[in-house]
Amino acid sequence: MNVESIIRIPPYHYIHVLDQNTNISRVETGPKTYIRQDNERVLFHPVAMVMVPPRHYCIIQNPILRDANRLVQFDGVGQAKLRHGDQEIRLTRDPFPLYPGEELQQGVQPLTVVVANTALHLKALLDFEHDSEKFVAGDEWLFEGPGTYIPRKEVEVVQTIQATVIRHNQAIRLRARKECQDREDHARVTGEEWLVKKVGAYLPGVYEEVVDIVDAFVLTDKRALHIRATKTFRDEKGNLRRTGEEWLVTLEDAEAYIPNVYEEVVGIVDITTLNSRQYCVVLDPVGADGKPQLGQKKVVKGEKSFFLLPGEILEAGIQDVYILSEEEGLVLRSVQSLEEKDEDGNVVERKPGDRWMIRGPLDYVPPVEVEVVVRRESIPLDENEGIYVRDIKTGKVRSVVGHTYMLTQDEELWEKELPANVEALLTSGKDPLADRSVRGHPAPPAQPRDKTRAVTYRVPHNAAVQVYDYREKKARVVFGPELVILGPDEQFTVLSLSGEKPKRSNVIKAICLLLGPDFCTDLINIETADHARLQIQLSYNWHFEMKDKTDAVEASKLFSVPDFVGDACKAIASRIRGAVASVQFDDFHKNSNRIICSAVFGFDDAVKIRSSFKFPQNNLVITSVDIQSVEPVDQRTRDALQKSVQLAIEITTNSQEATARHEAERLEQEAKGRLERQRITDQAEAERARKELLELEALSTVVESTGAAKAEAQSKAEAAKIEGEGAVLQARLRAEALAIETEAELKRLRQARNEELTYLIEKNKLEIQKETEMAEISVKKFKGMMDAIGTDTLKDIALAGPELQVKLLQGLGIQSTLITDGTTPINLFSTATGLLGLPSKALTEKESDK
Repeated sequence: MNVESIIRIPPYHYIHVLDQNTNISRVETGPKTYIRQDNERVLFHPVAMVMVPPRHYCIIQNPILRDANRLVQFDGVGQAKLRHGDQEIRLTRDPFPLYPGEELQQGVQPLTVVVANTALHLKALLDFEHDSEKFVAGDEWLFEGPGTYIPRKEVEVVQTIQATVIRHNQAIRLRARKECQDREDHARVTGEEWLVKKVGAYLPGVYEEVVDIVDAFVLTDKRALHIRATKTFRDEKGNLRRTGEEWLVTLEDAEAYIPNVYEEVVGIVDITTLNSRQYCVVLDPVGADGKPQLGQKKVVKGEKSFFLLPGEILEAGIQDVYILSEEEGLVLRSVQSLEEKDEDGNVVERKPGDRWMIRGPLDYVPPVEVEVVVRRESIPLDENEGIYVRDIKTGKVRSVVGHTYMLTQDEELWEKELPANVEALLTSGKDPLADRSVRGHPAPPAQPRDKTRAVTYRVPHNAAVQVYDYREKKARVVFGPELVILGPDEQFTVLSLSGEKPKRSNVIKAICLLLGPDFCTDLINIETADHARLQIQLSYNWHFEMKDKTDAVEASKLFSVPDFVGDACKAIASRIRGAVASVQFDDFHKNSNRIICSAVFGFDDAVKIRSSFKFPQNNLVITSVDIQSVEPVDQRTRDALQKSVQLAIEITTNSQEATARHEAERLEQEAKGRLERQRITDQAEAERARKELLELEALSTVVESTGAAKAEAQSKAEAAKIEGEGAVLQARLRAEALAIETEAELKRLRQARNEELTYLIEKNKLEIQKETEMAEISVKKFKGMMDAIGTDTLKDIALAGPELQVKLLQGLGIQSTLITDGTTPINLFSTATGLLGLPSKALTEKESDK
């Protein structure tokens, strides 16, 4: 750069030249050719000047100082003065260079166009005046569009503010950042909030900020708005609302409600609708003064629709009116003193705590002083059904059986508790003693018993049940078939009997006692005189002997022995053991039935075995004893007996096996003979079939060779014939195709020539018609012009020029002359006459004479 001495500066370019003697830089602008001196140095190559197009600007740092005439000021040494630390915003102007020390802080940028509903938030950085208005540093204002913002160095653009669109049923919530005047010239203090509800675009002021957009709550005839005041204020209607006060806004107040800034929406309240069969109890109702009446209640009956006011709640929601039929009633209790009319129309005073009952049919809505204790219904009872009723005043319990009954206000249903074993037997619906199918099996699950219902039990036929009354200290026996209904103080006598084999005590629990005849089975161990121990399974048939069932003493004997099965089995087993202990095993094995029966039944006076054995304590009679099985208990006796049995079984088995083996061998020989004969027959048939197969194979070979040769010859002939016919057909088709193509081309050419000839004829006709019409138009035009001008006018136009010239020459006294402008034609026929000095009129007359 320093080597070049001649620098060509293009137009609108500049360079900085440093004088090394004075150390001062200056600007050289183009267009020019600059010759560098030896003591000068060019700081950079030519640079384009800063060009600010229209509607643009740039920012210059450390701008130069200019005087009132906009001329650059220099100091004493020739250096351009700068405003150090200052800025200058330059708008559209001619291209300009940057002086030494100036910097382009911000490049050329377009001016900010502020559209409608938009504003720039401006802040003053320095004190300045603009249009006779003073601004102090720190002031803030808005530049609202539409318009173009011209930037200033003293002003900072804080942000661009967009207008907020307020739609129908909307409002914006504003907050004042500083004491100011809003758009409606209302004074606002710092932190104050307000709403703007005017529909349209709202541009917040410089000290206003948009907190939120508030949507209106659309109210209907079924919805209301629950509002709470967060600060004491006056609403739009002028009502004073105190902090914490709550109220409702309904459709009567506004169709769409926008809450104020000091109003808090607690919730949306739905309308409470009651039909003619409903009512409700409102707690803490709002009185006529608009204040909640704490602790009070109000009954609202339908048909009615209303909104619950703030503080009001429904005690139990919407309730149905008590509709009582003839078989229903209500037990009521007074919670406050009141007077009402009874069924007879008399005025009755009710004190708190009083209980009474009303019966249907009627519709009843309880007042606030009355509490509904319970709803009573008549309990329908068959003649075999009953309930237990207790008087809550006296505590006495009684049973009601056989008729429909409704409890009074002083009565309640009483639950009768039964022992667990009795409960299980009644719930299962089956008595193990009465139904043998459930002995030893768990009872199926059943529905739980209603304890307020009278306990009933159906006594089967030929059975008995004992019921004990704890109040009267008496027991009664009921014989079946009969239905037992327990009183409040009665309980069943539960039998605990022995069961299983051998007998174990407390196995069977039962309520009813079968009178028989029935049987039971038992296993007993006995020992003979020769110490052979045996196990005998015996079955006893028994029944209870009842002569008179009406005799209470005889009936009570049935239940005098709690476990008659166990006692009877023990007594019989004792007798059998005593009798068997005195006989040998062989004697017992031969005469076991007689020994056991004599031991059980004994002998009568005729030394005969009795037919029965009776227990006088409960009149139990054993009628027969059956020996079902006798098994030795001793292992040696059991082994010897088993060995003899096995030997007999083995002899029988061997005999059966030999017979079966001989029969099997005979059948096998017969089967082998039949098989051999069948095999020979099959071989003969196979040979005969093989012979036929060979003959058919030879014949098929001959036919195959002959057919192959004949088929090959025929195929070659057919191929040659097909090939020839194909060639002929191909030539014929080729000729036909060529003829078709030639004829098509000829037809196309002929059609094209005809179309071209037709086109030329039509074109010529159109041209002739056009020329004819143009000529007619020209004739009509000329004729029209002539008719419009007229013959006299044409004559005057033709003679106007020569007559004027004649008069002009006569006025000048010139006898003959010729004047032309080079464009007007000259009539040489009349020229000579004019030159002779004859007037044109005389000449005209002479010509006419001729």
